[in-house]
Amino acid sequence: MKVHFLGAAQTVTGSMHLVETPRARVLLDCGLYQGRRHESYERNKNLPFRARDVDVCVLSHAHIDHSGALPMLDKHGFQGRVYCTPATRDLCAAMLEDAAFIQQADARYISRRKARGEVDEDPIEPLYDQDDVVSLLGKTHSVPYHQRVTIAPGVDVTFLDAGHVLGSAIVVLDVDDVGETRRLIFTGDLGRRHMPILRDPEIPGGAQALIMESTYGDRLHDPIERMDDGLAEVIERTIGRGGKLLIPSFALERAQEVVFALKRLRTQGRLPDVPVYVDSPLTVRVTDIFKVHPECYDAETRKLFVADGSPFEFEGLHYTHSVEDSKRITGSPDPAIVISASGMCENGRILHHLKATVGGRENTVLIVGFQAPHTLGRRLVEGRSRVRIFGVERERRCEVVVLNGFSAHADRDDLIDFAVKVREQGPLRRVALVHGDPEPQETLAEALRERDFPDVRIPARGDTMDV
Repeated sequence: MKVHFLGAAQTVTGSMHLVETPRARVLLDCGLYQGRRHESYERNKNLPFRARDVDVCVLSHAHIDHSGALPMLDKHGFQGRVYCTPATRDLCAAMLEDAAFIQQADARYISRRKARGEVDEDPIEPLYDQDDVVSLLGKTHSVPYHQRVTIAPGVDVTFLDAGHVLGSAIVVLDVDDVGETRRLIFTGDLGRRHMPILRDPEIPGGAQALIMESTYGDRLHDPIERMDDGLAEVIERTIGRGGKLLIPSFALERAQEVVFALKRLRTQGRLPDVPVYVDSPLTVRVTDIFKVHPECYDAETRKLFVADGSPFEFEGLHYTHSVEDSKRITGSPDPAIVISASGMCENGRILHHLKATVGGRENTVLIVGFQAPHTLGRRLVEGRSRVRIFGVERERRCEVVVLNGFSAHADRDDLIDFAVKVREQGPLRRVALVHGDPEPQETLAEALRERDFPDVRIPARGDTMDV
């Protein structure tokens, strides 16, 4: 039994790991790589394996850096099934269709501007279209948490709650390895403890090997209790200048957490009387999906639905759908709070909002999630004075604020605690750190070695690990 690390190895995006057993080939995640436009396009259009050779795919959750290349898998001849939780399947239906739409829209936009001589970027073709997404969804099967099912000869899967986003799962693979059962754990993205909306991550037992994310392996998050205070301060400062507050946000989970926080501020009388726009059709669809999956909520959130209505609705909050509505928000000079996708500022409506506001000193861009290297979001976090939006260099005069308290990823202490508890419940000896940049990974690896983990690895893309 071997694991081939094909994506999110010494980097954060493009999660993709191939488990080779004596009787099957199981793909863990099939995500899009996000970074420099040309590099991302080349990596994403060429899968690092033969799709027809994969027997089955197991998806940890619906974020695009974990699920976004699934239509490419199908397009290249994959004949098996994709397994995930019910909430993840519902979310993928929305998110993958949106990804296909955005690819087509961005390709048309860049082509028009290139034809007018306004940009110097090469034309791009969409990686896939809605037909490819529909075909993939026809092969996708949902499995509830804690239900063990056989997915390939000699391979069973069980999903445990990862507490990261709606439907996110820790993947437990039980494999018949020449007469001996091996248990491999894949965290996907691991959530934080005591976060609003979702339950805490569960602890699997009996693991021989653990593939664990390491996004924040070298740092601690601000206490969750400070999120509202930090958000309120940024809002007051920006609206006081007469500016707009732009919040680039992942449509799944982060947008809902920010809306929930804004509702708390409104209830406490700490939210100024300005309109709040969720300008992302995908976020609207995702929020609707949240409402039909109470099995993923923690007890406190379930009580809120019963006693106080949806946590995702309050007076002054507007969910926009049409392009015309989005253009009116962009064109209006009035102060407002705008939540829009994508979370790393690489595509979607947030780019149009940034184009209109990044040059104004009165405005603020609030970063509430991890920004991968070479993305526009990372360049904003780095404080670049000039940034490229739609192929044009623009001066950045707006304020940029980072609030890590909203992160849905486990931090260093959470990751260490998780690994230690997994070891306490099984014969765990081998840990592979994925989904992280090299520096956080090295810090986390050293911390685990100091706690007597005998074999901690940081695989590079293309490396193989025996289990």
